[in-house]
Amino acid sequence: MSILNNNPALAKQVAEVAEVAGYLWQKGWAERNGGNITVNITDVVNDEIRALKPISDVMQIGTTLPHLKGCYFFCKGTNKRMRDLARFPMDNGSVIRILDDCASYEIVAEQLVLPTSELPAHLSMHNYLVGIGSNYKAALHTHPIDLVAMTHNPAFLKKDVLSKLLWSMIPETRAFCPKGLGIIPYKLPSSVELAEATVKELETYDVVMWEKHGVCSVSENILEAFDMVDTLSKSAQIYMTAKNMGFEPTGMADHLMHELKVAFNLPG
Repeated sequence: MSILNNNPALAKQVAEVAEVAGYLWQKGWAERNGGNITVNITDVVNDEIRALKPISDVMQIGTTLPHLKGCYFFCKGTNKRMRDLARFPMDNGSVIRILDDCASYEIVAEQLVLPTSELPAHLSMHNYLVGIGSNYKAALHTHPIDLVAMTHNPAFLKKDVLSKLLWSMIPETRAFCPKGLGIIPYKLPSSVELAEATVKELETYDVVMWEKHGVCSVSENILEAFDMVDTLSKSAQIYMTAKNMGFEPTGMADHLMHELKVAFNLPG
């Protein structure tokens, strides 16, 4: 029997993960097994799940995360494809429990599927979010073609240059991604160094670019995390479309973006 059967709140969150996984595949942002999703499901875990015995050995995270003691996460599996996660989420993901040492975890359901290889980065983000009392529960990593392409231009890697450019392409980007886009210079995927750098950027931004790699976003649920990346991607497409038409887009002037900030009471 699936752990989702008697837990509609958890079933809803897993269904949202599957929905977003399908979007990522359709957009071409999730080649092969590319990209990852983790959701903190601790608040919807019931007694049935808490009583489950582990189906894996104890595994090391690679770092100590003091705010995650006893937390539960639904994670996309390593080497699993987003298109398969979309169709069969419980066969291509796993539920993990963080142990009391805050440095290790065990898989408790449903298949013996190892979680994402970028688990240190994802759990580090969640540890930061729990630590500051955030209501954000979802972390998304994906590979938007347009945004990754822009990180190959050194001019866009300077602080807030890309944020201001993308904000200026369409008003919705300034409104729906008000904190902009943080940039992390290239670091080895799955490394603790990448995890630490990501957490540092989350002090200022909700969406973080990993140079020549992909995007991470965090939000209250996985749909909102996806929407922020999707909005930034739309702005990147507008910029590139104008360039392909042979002209430099003018973008919205600073005073117009400030007008939006005031009208919608936006941060930044």
